[in-house]
Amino acid sequence: MKNKKRIIAAYITSLVILASCGGGGDEATDNIYSHEEPVMYDMSTEVDDGYYEMNEAGDAMMIMEEQVSEDFNTEEYDYLAENDFLSPGVNPLSTFSIDVDNASYTNVRRMLNQGQQPPVDAVRTEEFINYFDYDYPTPSKSDIFSVYTEMGECPWNDAHQLMHVGLKGYTVPIEDLPPSNLVFLLDVSGSMDDKNKLPLLKKSFKLMVNRLNTKDKVSIVTYAGDERLVLESTSCENKTEILAAIDNLSSGGSTNGEGGIEMAYDQAVENFIKEGNNRIILATDGDFNIGRSSGGELTRLIEEKRDLGVYLTILGFGMGNYKDSKMESLADHGNGNYFYIDDIGESNNVLVDNLAGTLFTIAKDVKIQVEFNPKFVSEYRLIGYENRLMNAEDFADDKKDAGELGAGHTVTAIYEIIPGTAKKNDLKYQQQINNSSAELATIKLRYKKPDENESQLIELTVNNSTKNLDENSKDFRFSAAVAAFSLILRESQYMNDYSLEEVLALAKSTLNLDDSRKIGFLNLVEKAMVIAS
Repeated sequence: MKNKKRIIAAYITSLVILASCGGGGDEATDNIYSHEEPVMYDMSTEVDDGYYEMNEAGDAMMIMEEQVSEDFNTEEYDYLAENDFLSPGVNPLSTFSIDVDNASYTNVRRMLNQGQQPPVDAVRTEEFINYFDYDYPTPSKSDIFSVYTEMGECPWNDAHQLMHVGLKGYTVPIEDLPPSNLVFLLDVSGSMDDKNKLPLLKKSFKLMVNRLNTKDKVSIVTYAGDERLVLESTSCENKTEILAAIDNLSSGGSTNGEGGIEMAYDQAVENFIKEGNNRIILATDGDFNIGRSSGGELTRLIEEKRDLGVYLTILGFGMGNYKDSKMESLADHGNGNYFYIDDIGESNNVLVDNLAGTLFTIAKDVKIQVEFNPKFVSEYRLIGYENRLMNAEDFADDKKDAGELGAGHTVTAIYEIIPGTAKKNDLKYQQQINNSSAELATIKLRYKKPDENESQLIELTVNNSTKNLDENSKDFRFSAAVAAFSLILRESQYMNDYSLEEVLALAKSTLNLDDSRKIGFLNLVEKAMVIAS
């Protein structure tokens, strides 16, 4: 993109020079470009807004550069088909993997803050909901996580109900975490040269290093046209050396993600800490363009490595050529999590305030399966989790990979339910609706401890009772507002003309003035309203 800017800038400069030399334009043009001396622009200095310094005649250049940036946008998002309503008479089981990622929310936040309408497929509802923490019961370490359910009225269709299923992992103070063997795998290719990429990346990782304990150790691998071991595994007793290695990073060249990933795993295995936290933290814009650059090939490479006990965190940066689909795929298949860093505040959130949850997995391969009672549920649909759906038989199959839960993390799933009796079908062997239970649903969860390969089962039931929306908890109403916001951005067919103004009012009814994240959400909804108008 930088080269494209220079080409356009040079071209416009030549036009300015021609005009100033009496190039035969009309009177209006001559007035705009009339100078005693040819105007030469300094192309070497970038300013904070990402463009080049220029004098008053450069306004036209800035406008054209913005248009070029839009024309050459190559961001990639996987197609997501919205979940439909299903009948429990035919589909009694809903099975899916949990998702603790929240990259979609912060990436869309970046777009809205820039006045852009986000692509529909950039919006993953579960990542919007799970960006926020909820006040679910705190579990003990022996319980691993707590399970919370709540029923209530659906804001966008008062004839429907919402069923919330919430998980909360036990919290581990940062000083009580096991020692960490971390490999920073950093993309320093030419595409990372923008101010919201490598410069932000360097600031982010320095924040994290300052938060680590002296028992932790860090190695740094970079990749561009080739991969390099910038820093061998170094104790955090020597943070000055680690910080200096980060400071000295610079960008340039193509992007050999495959070579970097292989070297990073070699480093992680070589310095493996038994019963410690062994993790690669990959920071990139996802623009792999040499080596095994396709999403499928890189995913297979990650899958080959994940059984070594080395987990993966991916931090996405930047815009314009951002490859969301590749990074989400790598994290999902590498027993990892995925975040998008849109500013230094989000770096602080992920790498400082919630470092324990980012680094330390307390449960892996966490799956949820809900069985709905057709006596009380006419139809249901899972809101979000479109790319986390699993076959019913996968639930009890311990070979099937699923999501990981970090220390202190909360995970929320929301079902929209049409109450009533499911229609009977005419299949000869299908069990008919005939039970005396007062239960609306049975929820089952399976998970494995990080060092085990056999899953454990949790089971609970949800009674057929609901509340009016104003009687529900603040967490219920706020998460419903976040879900509604994401569904409007996704242009969902199920929103029943529910408006952004109604989202704003519902979210405001839950507001605590000291909750900066909720206030940030309100600001984001207001920006979406401006764009929509």
